Amino acid sequence: MNEVSAAGGAAAPTVEQVYEALKQVYDPELGINIVDLGLVYDVSVSDEGDVHIEYTLTTMGCPIGPLIEQQIQMHVAQVPGVRSVTAEMVLRPAWSPEMMSEEAKAALGFF
Repeated sequence: MNEVSAAGGAAAPTVEQVYEALKQVYDPELGINIVDLGLVYDVSVSDEGDVHIEYTLTTMGCPIGPLIEQQIQMHVAQVPGVRSVTAEMVLRPAWSPEMMSEEAKAALGFF
């Protein structure tokens, strides 16, 4: 779990704004964003603008894990009102293709 602080002065962002920022984070192997892949398990935002994100990877030991975390922190820190970003990779529940959005399933040929 790593934390990145961001400059701000605006009101704390909404959870929806954080999810929109997370849609800019793509799995480079699959070309689909981590929200549609179902990799984001939870997002919380404090009144002060501290954002906590629980996410997972498609496989344990995924080699792109550090890149995904870096991208999460970078994109969320740019949302107005964010004071800090904590990205926590969790292993439970284990990810499965059923967690993907219908759009992601269609793009990857899952039906």
